[in-house]
Amino acid sequence: MRTFPKPIVVVSKCLGFDHCRYNGDIIPDEFVARLGPYVEYIPVCAEVEIGLGVPRPPINVVAVGGEERLMQPATGRDVSAEMREFAARFLGSLAAADGFILKSRSPSCGLKDVKLRAANGKAIVGTTSGFFGRAVLERFPHAAIEDEGRLSNFRIRQHFLTKLFTLAAWREVKQAPTMGRLVQFHAANKLLLMAYNQKELRLMGRIVANLEQRPLAAVLADYEAHLAEALRAAPRCTSAVNVLMHGFGYFSEGLTSEEKRFFLDALEQYRAGKLPLIAPLTLMQSYGIRFPREYLDQQTFFHPYPEALVELTDSGKEMACLEEAQRQRRAATPRAGAA
Repeated sequence: MRTFPKPIVVVSKCLGFDHCRYNGDIIPDEFVARLGPYVEYIPVCAEVEIGLGVPRPPINVVAVGGEERLMQPATGRDVSAEMREFAARFLGSLAAADGFILKSRSPSCGLKDVKLRAANGKAIVGTTSGFFGRAVLERFPHAAIEDEGRLSNFRIRQHFLTKLFTLAAWREVKQAPTMGRLVQFHAANKLLLMAYNQKELRLMGRIVANLEQRPLAAVLADYEAHLAEALRAAPRCTSAVNVLMHGFGYFSEGLTSEEKRFFLDALEQYRAGKLPLIAPLTLMQSYGIRFPREYLDQQTFFHPYPEALVELTDSGKEMACLEEAQRQRRAATPRAGAA
């Protein structure tokens, strides 16, 4: 059974921790609550920290003279400087942060889709980021960063959790770095990285080999940059096919011809969007019980984050993801007789 380090996660305090919304509300969030036992939360409310009370007149991001300002229309107060100073001070004080869960569409914490208003504070002229959320993206560009709204999406949530726990494990390597620990980390994450980005996996393998005998600090910095690039975007829905075929090679000699056909058929049905990933993945895990393989047993691909964080409905949501991929492929395929 894999053990997981506790990721350090900065979270908007209004998401179940305190009644600190502008109107005094608290917003319980099921995912934030369920994740709690497995992470170390650092709750923060940027608006309260800069001295705005609870309750308080709301603030807006406003376009003024070609730049964005953080204004409180009811009082005319401009809190742009205070918010920037707090964000720099708070984020600079963090010893480490593996991830952030911020309040969606908030003028302070929002990552995107924050209303940008005209100078009169009323007309909406576009969308932007909140001041604190923007500072997070700039200072921690490689962290696992999402808002609570987007985390209701299965694929986004799966990517967030995978990235979050992978980065927490990487942080542990950096805390007591050796070439041996780097080799172990890379070996354990090989199939996961194969699913995410095969090009980056090959580059990272060469970095770990360190044929040039570079200093450890340089190797770690180079590896970390490529790890960030590998985990930058969620893998395609069907990217697991190559990984499962790779793992299948470790067991195929011990399987009967009927078992081989059954597995390959399940894999093809997954590729076609007729089965969720859990079907061929469970078969692969059953083979691992019958024919133990130390290399596969240690692979984070099979358990990238604690199983308790997997929802019962996730398989159905994955099917929706696959069905959408099918629709996109059909739309991109020229119809017979089309010019």
